[in-house]
Amino acid sequence: MAGIDETRPFIPVRIAVLTVSDSRTLDDDKSGTTLATRITDAGHKLAARDIVTDDKDKIAAQVRSWADDPDVDVIITTGGTGFTGRDVTPEAVMPLFEKQMDGFSEVFHRISYDKIGTSTIQSRATGGVINATYVFVLPGSPGACKDAWDGILRQQLDYRHMPCNFIEIMPRLDEHLKRGK
Repeated sequence: MAGIDETRPFIPVRIAVLTVSDSRTLDDDKSGTTLATRITDAGHKLAARDIVTDDKDKIAAQVRSWADDPDVDVIITTGGTGFTGRDVTPEAVMPLFEKQMDGFSEVFHRISYDKIGTSTIQSRATGGVINATYVFVLPGSPGACKDAWDGILRQQLDYRHMPCNFIEIMPRLDEHLKRGK
């Protein structure tokens, strides 16, 4: 049965938040703030937070830098998942994936559909693994960030969540590469 097993310890992870925007600053970044607040309220550590413009190379460079940082376990991006010319976050991040997490997108869209109906198809939210680091690419709205965190990530980033969660498999994410993060 799904739920929290209180006999297991909570294990905090280090999560970096990247906002992709040409117009936001840390002072007015509602989506990044929504994620940062939920991360720390859940007991995790906000490892880093930054904003980059809608530029494929800048997005990829920041994600790669954090994925290579042993002090970052999870990266969450917000913004740039739509269809306009400047929406390039999936194009920047997906080529970096060693493994893509199709189920994340599917569950995100199911949750989103319940709130905004067919408008959910205008998002290209995705997830994957880069260098033993979980990466989640979210839309740039605070509502989408709430949906992803509250509906998926809060549970999957909690070691106590049963029957399984992302935390318990973290030590084995890079076993095929024979290196330790």
